[in-house]
Amino acid sequence: MNSLVRRLRTLPLRSRLALLVAVAVAAAVAAVAVTCWFITRDQLYAQLDNNLRTEATSIKPSQLQFILATCNSEAAAGSQGFPGPTVQIVQSDGSVCTSPGDSKIPVQSADVAVAAGTSTSAEHTTENEDGTAMRVVTLPAVDQDRNRLPQAVSIASPLHEVTKPLTTLAWTLLFVGGIGVIGATAAGLWIARTGLRPVDQLTETVEHVARTEDLTVRIPVEGNDEIARLSESFNSMTASLASSRELQQQLIADAGHELRTPLTSMRTNIELLTRSEETGRAIPPDDRRALMASLKAQMTELAALIGDLQELSRSGLSGSEGPLKVVSFHETARAALERARLRGPELKIVSELAPWYVRAEPAALERAIINLLDNAVKFSPRGATVEVRLMRGVLTVRDHGPGIPADELPHVFDRFWRSPTARALPGSGLGLSIVARTVESYGGEVALAAADGGGTVATMRLPGAPTPTPDLEP
Repeated sequence: MNSLVRRLRTLPLRSRLALLVAVAVAAAVAAVAVTCWFITRDQLYAQLDNNLRTEATSIKPSQLQFILATCNSEAAAGSQGFPGPTVQIVQSDGSVCTSPGDSKIPVQSADVAVAAGTSTSAEHTTENEDGTAMRVVTLPAVDQDRNRLPQAVSIASPLHEVTKPLTTLAWTLLFVGGIGVIGATAAGLWIARTGLRPVDQLTETVEHVARTEDLTVRIPVEGNDEIARLSESFNSMTASLASSRELQQQLIADAGHELRTPLTSMRTNIELLTRSEETGRAIPPDDRRALMASLKAQMTELAALIGDLQELSRSGLSGSEGPLKVVSFHETARAALERARLRGPELKIVSELAPWYVRAEPAALERAIINLLDNAVKFSPRGATVEVRLMRGVLTVRDHGPGIPADELPHVFDRFWRSPTARALPGSGLGLSIVARTVESYGGEVALAAADGGGTVATMRLPGAPTPTPDLEP
């Protein structure tokens, strides 16, 4: 059985479907044919039994007397019997008298029981002395006054009256069933070929995409059945892959553009230092210190850019490195504030943090908050105030810097986007993009808007609760 299943699995899907259709139709045809044959057989036997009963009840007492009179006489050998079925008288002791000219039929116990008066009738199948299959019906013998005699009358007819039409019916059913199975197999092949044509198109398209990496190919969608849904899913998948590849190519191009500037500047500075060493012409101390400071700043900017790229390209939830857990939003914001104060010692940073707990990865959440604070520190003038407030899961960071023009607000969360007025400031243009990606992965929202009185207000909203409830557990 297992080997048959394995062999079937090696067949093409079209062949398996056709084979299954043929087997199902063959089983149905066989069940119908067998049922029809048995029902017909029972009907023919019942009809034959009824005919034999009619013959038995129509036998006259004088005919029975004739059979008894000629049973053991020598004249019986040359006399002719009754036309029609074989007639045989069964005595209560089991002895029989058969109509002249007919072969004797073996007596069974059911026939003797009818003759003895313990049974009203008997039907059975047997063979006579000539070996002919006979159907026998035995009824009690009666006299002219319909009184029961201590004898029974057996009426027998050859079974070929039943077996011949049954044989003809069997061959007819076999022929018609075979044609039906062959037709079902052909229909199954046609249905499988027609039904699987969209699957063939899908297969060809997938092979084409795998061979050429052409993600612009689309499968025509017809109807709303399962094949159409599969085609729509494939088209959606290829569209998503194409979009992902475009974003990847754009990321590589943007990253290369952003990396080129610090690398070019570093190479220039290093070449100056190398030329000074090779020629023996020393660079003035002040210029050398400025050159080394520039190299250090460029290396720091390059390292920050690489870190931002790694953070942005890292897979998984919000680019996090660990599983989500219940995090104290206010404590994470407080830790980020301490780091922001170190980066902007000339600024006044005030905060009001109400308890709030969220499901997040601690390091990723803290980095997102730090990026928002860095943005405020970077654009705040010396001695300005940065206001940080956390109430019911909404963190607001408000600075008093120059603000962001209204036409630039829609682009602030794009990767590598930097305002023309901020090109001279350090940064990679990835900080706010990382913030948006992190917050959205936790089911939250982030936005930047112009603040009343000048400056910018950044809003980060995360779902959670004021206490670490069980609903926040992963």
